[in-house]
Amino acid sequence: MAKKENDDASQTFHALVESADRKFGRVRDLPLYGRAPQNHYFQKVFKAYMRLWKYQQENRSKLVDSGLNRWEIGEIASRIGQLYFNQYMRTSEARFLVEAYVFYEAILERKYFDARGSGKPKVDVGVRFKELRFYARFLLVALIFNKVDMVRLLAERIKGLVDDSKTNFRVETGMKICLSECRGKAFAELLNRVVETNFKEWKLVVQEIFRFMEVDTTFTNVRPLRYCALFDSHPASRPYLARFHAKKIVKFRDALLTSYHRNEVKFAELTLDTYRMMQCIEWEPSGSFFQKHPVESVYQKHPVESNENGTVIDHSGAASGLIDINMAADLTDPTLPPNPRKAVLYRPSVTHFLAVMATICEELPPESIVLVYLTASGKAACSNLSQAESSGESRKSSKDKVVSGVYGTEKSSGPESHCNGKRESSDYYDNYLWLGPRGYGGSNALYPGDIIPFTRRPLFLIIDSDSSHAFKADAKAEVLHGAERREPAALLLSPLKPAFKNLSAFDTTHSGSQFTFFLTAPLQAFCQMVGLTSADSDMDFYNDAEEILSIAFSELEVILCTSKSLDLVWAQVLSDPFLRRLILRSVLSAFCPLEDEQYLPVCLPHLPNSVSARCEAVQSAVIRLANHLKVADCFQFDDT
Repeated sequence: MAKKENDDASQTFHALVESADRKFGRVRDLPLYGRAPQNHYFQKVFKAYMRLWKYQQENRSKLVDSGLNRWEIGEIASRIGQLYFNQYMRTSEARFLVEAYVFYEAILERKYFDARGSGKPKVDVGVRFKELRFYARFLLVALIFNKVDMVRLLAERIKGLVDDSKTNFRVETGMKICLSECRGKAFAELLNRVVETNFKEWKLVVQEIFRFMEVDTTFTNVRPLRYCALFDSHPASRPYLARFHAKKIVKFRDALLTSYHRNEVKFAELTLDTYRMMQCIEWEPSGSFFQKHPVESVYQKHPVESNENGTVIDHSGAASGLIDINMAADLTDPTLPPNPRKAVLYRPSVTHFLAVMATICEELPPESIVLVYLTASGKAACSNLSQAESSGESRKSSKDKVVSGVYGTEKSSGPESHCNGKRESSDYYDNYLWLGPRGYGGSNALYPGDIIPFTRRPLFLIIDSDSSHAFKADAKAEVLHGAERREPAALLLSPLKPAFKNLSAFDTTHSGSQFTFFLTAPLQAFCQMVGLTSADSDMDFYNDAEEILSIAFSELEVILCTSKSLDLVWAQVLSDPFLRRLILRSVLSAFCPLEDEQYLPVCLPHLPNSVSARCEAVQSAVIRLANHLKVADCFQFDDT
C-alpha cells in the first residue's frame, strides 16, 4: 500500500514537472524586448511552479522514498530564479532582480546541488553540469545586483568545481555508464571526450569571470553606477531644475544597449560596457533605505534548521512553496520611479539590431524618448575568428568561448583613419559601424542612414566608436544629424581615439571603452586617464574628489537650466535625471590632456559655449580635481 502511494506521488510529481517545464520553455523563448503584454504567460508558469513546489513539499517523504533527489528540488527553485531574472531583463523592475537573488541564495544556503548534502558519496556528472549552470546564473544576478563578495565567492566555487571535475570525471565516468549499458568501450571513450570538452568550455567560462572581475574591481572605493539620490541629485541646482520649463518635455521610457567588439571583456552575454551602461540608467535605493534593508539579512529572518537525521527544514518563504511575486517588497524602495525598460543585445547582426529598434520605436508610448547606446568598431577588422565564435545571434549559451586577440582598431583597414584629425567622407559607404565577425562592408555594416527611419520618434543616441563622427553632418553624405525625418535626434559621439597618460602601456581591450567609462563612472575614468588606481589613495581621498565633481556638475546644471541658447533637443530631456547626468558627464569627458579633435567627444546639436570643454566652469573643475589628485602636470590649462 505504501509503495503504491509512493509511486502515485512520484508519477504526479513528474507530471507536474513536465507541465511546468513546458510552460517555462514558452516563457523563456519570448523576446526580452518590446512592450507586448506577456504577463499572462509569466503568471501561468509561476502558478505551475507554485503548484509543483507545494506538492513536493506536502509529499516530500513519499517522494524521497520513491527516489527524489535534493538536486531535483534545487532545479525547481533554480527555474523560479531564472523566471524572475528573465522578467527583470524584460521589465527592468528591480524587485524581480531581488527575487532572483533571494531564490538563488536560498539554493546556495540549502546546498541542494551539493553531493555531501544528498547522502551520496559522489555526484553524477549530469548533476555537476546542473550545479555549474546554477552557479553561473547566480553569479550573473549577483554581478548585476552589485553583490561583490557573493560574486567572488561564486567565482571561486565555479573554479573549484571545474578543477575537481577535471580530476573526478574522466575515463571512469564514461566507462561505468557505457559498459553497464553494454554499449562498448569505443562509445565510452567518445562520451568521455564530450564530457572533457564540456569541462574545457567551463574552464573558459572561469577565465571570463576572473577577467571581468579584474577589470570591474580595479576601483574598489567607488560610488554605485546606478543613479543615487544621495550623490547624483545636487541641492544647489534643484531650484533651477524645478523652475526649468521647455516647450516640449519627453519621458525616458526605453533603452537599447548594444555592444560588438572583438575580444571584449564579458561574462555570458553581458559585456563590460553594456553592464556599466545598464546600471547607469537604473535607480539605486537611497543610502538610508538600503542600510535598513540589507539583502544579506534575509536568512536571519528565515532561518534554516536540520533534523537529527540531517534533513533540512526550510523556514523561508523563498524556498518553502510560498512563491509570492511581491516577496521583495521589503528589499526595494517603493518611493523610486520605475526604471526605463532596457533591451540588451550581445553581438547582434545589423538586421537583428534594426528589427529590435523598430519594435521598440513602434511600441514607444507618446511623448517618450528612446536611448540607443551602441559601442562597436568602425573598421571591418580582419580576423581569424572561428565560425562558432563569429555568430551574431544573441542566443549563445553561458559557455561562450573566450576569444583571444585584440580589437585591431589601430591597425585594421576599413574606413579612413584619423591620424591627421581629418577624415575623407566623400563616399557614403565609407562611414559605418561594424557589427560582424569578418570581411568588409555589406550586411555587417550599420550606416548612419540606417537610423534615419527611426527618427520619426525622439531618439537619444550614444555612439561609442572609432568612427562615431560618421554620424556628424556632412554636405557630401546623407548622415544622421541634419537628415532626421521628424524628430531631431540628440547625439553623444565618442572621441575617435582614447586619451591616456601612457597609451602604449594601456590596452582598451581589457578595460572597456573610455567614453562609456566617463559616462558611467567619471571619477574612475579620470583616474584611469591620468594613470591612477584605487590603490594610490584611501577612501577619504576619493570621496573628496567625488565632492569636487559633484560641485562641478551642480554648477553645470545651473548653467544649462538658465541658458537661453540651449537647443530644444536637449531642453526636452533635461528634466530626466538619467539623461541629464549623461549630458553633464559628456561635457567633463571633453576635457582631456590632448587638444586634438580626434580625442574629443561631440554633442549634436551643439551645447551652449558656456559648457564647452574650455569654458570657465569646466576648466576650473578640472584644475581643482587635477590639483587634488596631484596630476596637474598632465594638463595644459588656458591662462585666465
